[in-house]
Amino acid sequence: METLIIMLIGILVAVATYLILSRNIIRIILGTAVFSHAVHLLILTMGGLKQGNVPLLKEADAPYADALPQALILTAIVISFAVTAFILVLAYRTYQDVGTEDLDELRGAKNE
Repeated sequence: METLIIMLIGILVAVATYLILSRNIIRIILGTAVFSHAVHLLILTMGGLKQGNVPLLKEADAPYADALPQALILTAIVISFAVTAFILVLAYRTYQDVGTEDLDELRGAKNE
């Protein structure tokens, strides 16, 4: 199962790299969002699939599942959502002011 998830992470990183190397701002933003999802899956996979009880405060002989990977992923999801929302607003304002979303046209210099 972990091998399948690792292959999925590789595909997501490849798609994100393709989107980030684009000249369109919206594709770059989508690429960063896909890349953040790949990182979330990577953190979850590196945490490993644990079998055990929930980590509650009681005495039990059974092993407990580690809650740290889930806590890290929840924090990363919130941060990536906030960054994606900020970048989308910034791209929208740039499109309103300039009228284009192509990075070559946003540079201003045509013959560099």
